[in-house]
Amino acid sequence: LAKADVKPGYLICGQEPLLVQECADALRAKLKADGFSERIVLESDDSGFDWDGLYQHASAMSLFASQRLLDLRLPTGKPGKDGSQAIADFCAQAPSDTVLLITCQEWSTKHGGKWSEAIEQCGQMAVAWQVKPHEMGAWLNQRLATKGISASSEALQILLECVEGNLLAANQEVAKLAMQGVTGAVSAEQMRSWVADSSRFDVFKLIDGCYAQDLPRMSRILHGLKAEGEQVPGLVPMLGKELMSLAYYAQVQEKSRRAQAQMQADRQWQSKQAQMLRMIDMAGSAYFESLIQQLAAVDKMSKGRVVGDAWVSLHRVLAQWAVPVAALVIVGAMMVGFGMLANATQ
Repeated sequence: LAKADVKPGYLICGQEPLLVQECADALRAKLKADGFSERIVLESDDSGFDWDGLYQHASAMSLFASQRLLDLRLPTGKPGKDGSQAIADFCAQAPSDTVLLITCQEWSTKHGGKWSEAIEQCGQMAVAWQVKPHEMGAWLNQRLATKGISASSEALQILLECVEGNLLAANQEVAKLAMQGVTGAVSAEQMRSWVADSSRFDVFKLIDGCYAQDLPRMSRILHGLKAEGEQVPGLVPMLGKELMSLAYYAQVQEKSRRAQAQMQADRQWQSKQAQMLRMIDMAGSAYFESLIQQLAAVDKMSKGRVVGDAWVSLHRVLAQWAVPVAALVIVGAMMVGFGMLANATQ
């Protein structure tokens, strides 16, 4: 940014709010330093937004400065037909004294089109792709380094477990360490004493752990839910709904090989479609139906209608979900680990 010339249009998008925000803030600071002191914020909520206003703002005389920034918030990343045309028209005849910045909180291969291509041609586009689990350690290490902190591998792992993949929480913890005057090498013991547990265990992360086939993470989230006082009956409905969806789509795939088309018709998120397709490629509808039956038994255990440990049985179901092919082999070992952690919690 320091060396680049100012362009008429910018598109900053992605599902990582922290990265989108930081990138947009850096651009705003650059523009302000270059004399774009007037900023007009426009909010598009996909319902009744006046796209003619974009042209009017662009063509109107500036009241306070010779150069200005049109800061358009487009959360869904879908401007619609009118919006797409309005943005393309702006890019085709961009005023020399006005810059258009569009920020979106969603982005995938389904987004974009003529309008985003127009921005790329006249300006620049930056996509903040989600930081993948295996990339999180390097990302966090880099953040710590900017504050002069060097964490040992064990200390870094403690911090990773605390933030549970949440970049906003991770950035907050790094900032807190810096505010406490932490610099130089940090050991695991020091990190444990300094960092608060910012992870927020919930049933959605539990489901994500199963789809990611990450057994240690799934187990840790399940323990976190139990430690936070969550009850099994509160988890069963969402887990059951997800397993029923898998059983249904697996059945569709077995009959017609059109599971993805059905997911699209049901308006499943694209990222969710990929997860489900991977899962039903590993196991058929009968397998997921058996897990649903086991989950029903877990529900009865949690309500005292069947003898058994509901938490241990729930863990067994989730382990089979996370790794359908290998689950029958590893469940025994995982159950031992779950029992040990449960005893430690008690």
